[in-house]
Order: sequence, then structure tokens, then C-alpha cells
Amino acid sequence: MAAAVVLLVAPAAVACGDDSGGGGDSAPPEPSAEKSSEESPSEAPSDDASAPADPAAAEKEVKKNFEKFFDPAVPVKEKEDVLENGAKMRGVLDGFSGDERGKQVSADVNKVVFGSATEADVTYALTLKGATALPDASGTSVLQDGTWKVSVKTLCALVKLSGNESPGPGC
Repeated sequence: MAAAVVLLVAPAAVACGDDSGGGGDSAPPEPSAEKSSEESPSEAPSDDASAPADPAAAEKEVKKNFEKFFDPAVPVKEKEDVLENGAKMRGVLDGFSGDERGKQVSADVNKVVFGSATEADVTYALTLKGATALPDASGTSVLQDGTWKVSVKTLCALVKLSGNESPGPGC
């Protein structure tokens, strides 16, 4: 089942070429609480805060947006809205959504742990046709433009699982 999930992300990786010409990393990135882009969230409270002002509401939004991002019934434009730097990642999203197996994958968030007021570690189960393929997948969510979004680092790590050394622009 996990192999099927890896095969799922291969079309997304193929859909995007690497415009940077660089990227000699041989190991896939590990999702973590690090910021996944150079862009700063627009509502960045002080770095001293270890959680958002309303952790319960933030956790609810993280779960909702993570599950929305992986919901096969959600249009690509709506997924773009809940992905960090979504417009810049459109090529990867198009490849992800254009694959038949992509229409069979979803996620159930199990745990959200805030590392700061603008970042959270997310543990989720990735399912294929309703069967759990990756029970303890980990990713990150970042607060960007006032919305908790799936981090680019999370998407890029999944694409890297396909074995593609150059997952595409933005990764």
C-alpha cells in the first residue's frame, strides 16, 4: 500500500521540471518545524510565543486545511489556497491532482503540536481507497496570510518519496 502512495506522487514530480539547475541533495527532506520558505507569514507574533493565541481554533483550522488539501474531491484552486505559496506550487498541484490514484488518496490528521505561534508539526494518516497506507506521516503547517496552510516542505517531501531528485520549482 505504501508503494502505491509513492507511485501516486511520481506524476506530480514528472509534471514539474527543475528550473533552478541546482539541487544536489541526495536525501529527501524531512518535514520539521523549520520554516519551509523564505516568505514570512504575514501575521507573525513574537518569536517567544510557543503557540497561537487561540490554540484550539488554530488546531481545528490546521486539521481542516490539511484534510482539505488531501481530499480528492477538492478542486486544485481550493487546494492552492491551503498550501503555503500555493500559486507558486501550481505545477506540482496539477500533477498531484491529475493522477487517477490522486483521486483515491486522503488524509486524517491525528495530532497537531505547535512549535511556535506560526508553525505546527502535524501527524496524519495517509489513506488510499480508504485503506491506511502511511499511518504516521509527518508534516508541517505554517501560518501564512492569516491562514494555517500545509507547508511546501510537506508537499516536497512527499514528492521526493517518488525518487525524483528534482521535484520541481518551489521545492
